[in-house]
Amino acid sequence: MFNPRYLRHSIAATLGSAALLAGASAVAADAIVYTSNNVQTIETALDIARKKAPDLNIQQVTSGTGALMKRIEAEAANPLGDVVWGAGFGTMAAYKQNFQPYQSAEIKGLDPRFVGPDNLWAGSNVHVMVIMINDKQLKGMAAPTRWADLFDPKWKGKLIVGDPGTSGSTYDQMYGLYQLFGQDGFDKLVANADISRSSAQIYKSVANGEYAVGITMEYAAYAYIAGGQKEIKIVYPEEGAFVAPEAVAIIKNPKNGDKAAEQLYDVLLSKDIQEAELTDNFRRPSRSDIDVASLTELPNLKDIKIEATDPMKAAAAYESIIGAWKKAQDKAGK
Repeated sequence: MFNPRYLRHSIAATLGSAALLAGASAVAADAIVYTSNNVQTIETALDIARKKAPDLNIQQVTSGTGALMKRIEAEAANPLGDVVWGAGFGTMAAYKQNFQPYQSAEIKGLDPRFVGPDNLWAGSNVHVMVIMINDKQLKGMAAPTRWADLFDPKWKGKLIVGDPGTSGSTYDQMYGLYQLFGQDGFDKLVANADISRSSAQIYKSVANGEYAVGITMEYAAYAYIAGGQKEIKIVYPEEGAFVAPEAVAIIKNPKNGDKAAEQLYDVLLSKDIQEAELTDNFRRPSRSDIDVASLTELPNLKDIKIEATDPMKAAAAYESIIGAWKKAQDKAGK
């Protein structure tokens, strides 16, 4: 996930590569989706979308979220895409002038928390931020049950977390922790944790047994559980897990017209696609009419204690949160 202020200096380079990808194939398409999702997530969705909407010739343009947002902004006078899919709500808010409202019939199936303001976007899936445990590496220690447990010095060298300055998903996690514990919490966490600039390295390192504990996203940790790694466990902290939805939206004045864009938007929010993303890729649905617990070993969202955070406020607080994080790093000498 991308924070709108993160790495703006690199956007020009990535924008150039994204433009090459759109190229001639985009011209012939009946519906073009700009997406930052990974290959598996895209393939799952588009395989179903092409069956549900056989009259649409769906093409994709893939790149990082930041590059896609700047591309949409640069193309505002002559849009070359129809729908954007995969950005966090905070990022969507930063670029909201580039999207047009649409009251999809699929909205009725969504949890109201995951519908954007004025129907400018809607949640296509939801990331739940959790503690990932490798039981084999606990060495007799009791597993943490709370976020605050990670502040105990006993976890020093056994805990890995991301860097909110380089990872959007980590930023969502650390924003939530800061709301609960403030600077003192950051100071204690950073003192204990090894910090990775790559959010993917967190779950890989815990799964590989390099660390006992990591802060990561539910779907990433669950992939190892579903794959048969019995030593991997997910802890939903007692204070409450943090939730970060990803969005789908219609680009203002879509290239192929409102009808095609709305049809693609509807399909990406559909129950069929959200169920497939859950069972195939462990992406938690934004819809409230999907029984997650019956399809996976994951609990339903209503059975998880959630510590509510506002993605719009989170985006606005970026500089202060990163400043607090750097202050904690300086204090810890990291």
